[in-house]
Amino acid sequence: MGLTLTDLEAPEGYERLVEAKDPQVGLHALICLHSTVLGPAAGGCRMWAYGTEAEAIADVTRLAKGMTYKNAMADLGLGGGKSVIIGDAKRNKTPELMRAFGRAVQALDGRYYTAEDVGISPRDMAHAAEETRYAVGLSKASGDPSPWTAEGVFRCLKLGAQDTFGSDDLNGFRVLVQGLGHVGLSLAEKLHAAGASLIVTDISRTALQEARDRLDAEICAPEAVFDQQMDIFAPCALGGVLTPEHVARLSARLVCGAANNQLATPEVAQDLMARAITYLPDYVVNAGGIISVASEIHGTGDAWRRARLDGIVDRVAQMLSTAREQGRSTTVIADEMVESMLARSRSA
Repeated sequence: MGLTLTDLEAPEGYERLVEAKDPQVGLHALICLHSTVLGPAAGGCRMWAYGTEAEAIADVTRLAKGMTYKNAMADLGLGGGKSVIIGDAKRNKTPELMRAFGRAVQALDGRYYTAEDVGISPRDMAHAAEETRYAVGLSKASGDPSPWTAEGVFRCLKLGAQDTFGSDDLNGFRVLVQGLGHVGLSLAEKLHAAGASLIVTDISRTALQEARDRLDAEICAPEAVFDQQMDIFAPCALGGVLTPEHVARLSARLVCGAANNQLATPEVAQDLMARAITYLPDYVVNAGGIISVASEIHGTGDAWRRARLDGIVDRVAQMLSTAREQGRSTTVIADEMVESMLARSRSA
């Protein structure tokens, strides 16, 4: 028995939810297409040891919808989708499993493009690409998307500083970067070069040592993040970090970072607004990576990527202006901007 694909009941408002299994190689994956209104769905593949299939479904559907919004706001001509492979990426992942996943993606006939995400490397995606034309973000093509993500976040952060503090000159501002992965470290380098005073936290001692030695960064323990005095908070690690309790303790006046799903619940946007903390929605500012991947899909080059990064900054400026004029949260305004784009495309 080889690969089997089974359509599961998709949540309301979603186009398709597919379960892919190949017991011979240990593949158990879910592929969710939220929307293809603006183009084929695109979104990375995550490998995670979910406790239950229900947890995996909840994650893949949430992430797929997020990709619809991110791709729309970045003007990529792509819809939103996501995939997850259920399993421990350190113990269960094999080239054979990734090839089977590639066959599952190929079976969707181009309605979904996949790329690397948590637990999946460019090398893993190269194995999937042996079986599908729709695996992107490959080392030999668009390459590591992290620098593009960091550049987009940095540009938006400077715009947010202009809006919040009256200047985009970051010299002397205390910026806390939470998470020093590829994107977080790249962002920290840009902030250091711009004269910001860095506070950093990460679970990797090596990454912290590098930031202290090269970037003259202060180090704080992960549990002490919200006790620090800072002007700007840049979450670049796990999602859900902005809880009501954390927002109540947050000294920053601007939040702009690369982490996905930073708000623990949608209501936290109101908590930030009530404390006069400017929040730049993560799916808007962290789209540099998918912009890089989209350039591979469309066969375009760096000029196209840079134009899309410029477009993100323009839309953040529009979002901030509208939010201020209407006295509503930036998250609501950003969502409405996307929903308007989708509605126009459906009626065209």
